[in-house]
Amino acid sequence: MKNLWKNYKQTIILVISIIIGTIAGLIFKEKADIVKPFGDLFLNLMFVVIVPLVFLTVTTTIAKMKSPKRLGKIMASILFVFIITSLVAVLVGVGTTFMTNLVDSGDKVSIEKMFSSSDKVSDKLNFLDSTVKLISVDDFSGLLSKENVVAILVFGILFGLAIKMSGKKAEPVVNFLNAANDITFNLIKIIMYYAPIGLGCYFAALVGSFGASIAVGFAKTFVIYTVVAVLYYFIIYSIYAFISGGKEGFKRFWKNIVPPTFTALATCSSGATIPANIEASKKIGVPDDVAETVIPLGTSLHKDGTIIGSVFKIMFLVYLFGMDMSSNIVQIMVVAIIANLLISAVPIGGGTVSEMMIISMMGFPVAALPVLTMIATIIDPPATMLNAVGETSSSMLVARVVDGKKWLNKKS
Repeated sequence: MKNLWKNYKQTIILVISIIIGTIAGLIFKEKADIVKPFGDLFLNLMFVVIVPLVFLTVTTTIAKMKSPKRLGKIMASILFVFIITSLVAVLVGVGTTFMTNLVDSGDKVSIEKMFSSSDKVSDKLNFLDSTVKLISVDDFSGLLSKENVVAILVFGILFGLAIKMSGKKAEPVVNFLNAANDITFNLIKIIMYYAPIGLGCYFAALVGSFGASIAVGFAKTFVIYTVVAVLYYFIIYSIYAFISGGKEGFKRFWKNIVPPTFTALATCSSGATIPANIEASKKIGVPDDVAETVIPLGTSLHKDGTIIGSVFKIMFLVYLFGMDMSSNIVQIMVVAIIANLLISAVPIGGGTVSEMMIISMMGFPVAALPVLTMIATIIDPPATMLNAVGETSSSMLVARVVDGKKWLNKKS
């Protein structure tokens, strides 16, 4: 019980506060709007740190990056497997949410009024114009706006590369940015102490304005995602295991996958599951060099549960704002994959950066950020389970590509 509280304390407190806010909204309805300023205060505090968060995390990540040793065929096989399995995950996410209305949009005017603190869903531009406006600004001051998060991200990448090119001369700047990055995350920790109050009040006003539909939407999203995660866990990973090693591979996978599964659920951390995953992979018969490369690398770069979760986040807002879904399917898939890569590339704060990327690239109001935060919170355990277990199945697929059909017989 102590470990459960330790690992899930922040999540439990946030969920309880949001539930209390939801109940208050259902009881007091429009009168609950009186506490909206307390929710707006939390939003404003988060909006203020978005620009330094995105710039500093991306820049310092690139500045500290070292060229990893390439392992030839193993690395090429890992890339191939990660691409294929990521596409499967995003297709499952889109296929599931396309058939199910996650939330009723209700009165579109009321929704836009509720999120009036930021721009409305962006108007359509031609492809080239919209791309240029997305990735760049015409004045440096534009980089200081939360509305231009993609441009900030691009500038951060370029700035990080420039630091790498400057070598030792840039060390003072790197030290400064690292210190500023630490300060920013401590600032976020301070703000998050207020999060239960801020989010509770925010959702009280949100539910008070929209009624039970949005509360039902969150509950429906959690249930559907959990069902999809369980089915994905048993069906897709069984298929991967069978493709990797036939019946024997299938048997060994399910014989050894339980410890990583429960480790992921108990810790809610893919990183904490690395030792259990490596041990499980080796017991299955995956060669040591493959297991010890795929698992750590996959934990950073390959997250089936997060990709599916990104699709759910996007589709929730698509339904909420009544957007035309059929003409945006490809965009939704691309944004979901990019958002997943951002979570992977930015070790701390990647969730917020990826959610801002979703909002910016899809043209949603910035004030919808807490909605995505709520979805990320409620789906975290099953998403982590898929993220972790996906690395074990990926190690089997890589072993199959690298060592051929008989890979299971090469290691007893």
